[in-house]
Amino acid sequence: MAKIVNLTRARKSRARDAKRKTAAQNAAKFGQTRTESADVLRDLETLKSHLDQHKLDKDNSDLD
Repeated sequence: MAKIVNLTRARKSRARDAKRKTAAQNAAKFGQTRTESADVLRDLETLKSHLDQHKLDKDNSDLD
């Protein structure tokens, strides 16, 4: 005997599977690994620190 299938549920299930497949492809194509993200954040912190070290003081008491 054939298994009774709710057509709406089957259609939605197929659509969900297709979206998951597309999402997985996009994650592989555009995503970053956890290590890569950590490297980017570390580099940004280093650059920010470097910039802060070269800031001029707003207090120009040396010029008086």
